[in-house]
Amino acid sequence: MGRLVHFEIHVDDMERAKGFYGEVFGWDFQDWTEYAGMPYFGAVTGAEGEPGINGALMQRQSPKPEPNQPLNGYACTMGVEDYDSTETKILENGGKVAMPKYALPGMAWQGYYIDTEGNIFGIHQPDQNAK
Repeated sequence: MGRLVHFEIHVDDMERAKGFYGEVFGWDFQDWTEYAGMPYFGAVTGAEGEPGINGALMQRQSPKPEPNQPLNGYACTMGVEDYDSTETKILENGGKVAMPKYALPGMAWQGYYIDTEGNIFGIHQPDQNAK
């Protein structure tokens, strides 16, 4: 089975991206530039033993996505405890709405955003009362 074990978010401005993901989701970063041969920071997204995976911010190697182009790759979705307060943090830290909050009836609240680097990501708050 090919289980997802790591992700990479391509960024133009490493410090801006670290600030965004650190402030919005509380991620910590480890400098792995020496191993990667380019600006590359490991992203610790939660405590060891919690569900989820860690990943990295990687210096973008080609042009960033154009506005309004279809997604060409994977969209990472972060689980959150409070959708509305997370959305506020996203917007306060330079993110933009790509697809507004909507209900997955009886399951959760979901929405998609654009980070400071032009990448699309989702947030997901479980809620059996969503409708």
